[in-house]
Amino acid sequence: MQDYKSISNPLSISCSSHMSLISEAKRIKMYRVPYASVVGSLMNALIYTRPDIAQVAKVLSRFMADPSGEHCDTIKRILRYIKGTSSVAT
Repeated sequence: MQDYKSISNPLSISCSSHMSLISEAKRIKMYRVPYASVVGSLMNALIYTRPDIAQVAKVLSRFMADPSGEHCDTIKRILRYIKGTSSVAT
């Protein structure tokens, strides 16, 4: 993630509650992704230093039991946002 460019918006318009897995193969692949760990880290950052990521953390936490590839893309997006705004005081 160090080589990714930063972005200015933490949540894409396409991220919604309608995201779902397409196949069982993708579901099995998602079990290897530390999704819950990353969302937990975002929640910790939200509480202590980053209230600007509250909306995206709320959306991502809804899918802890069954995340999809789109949710992982959203996590990458929020990490890019945090990288780009790490020097901004909130």
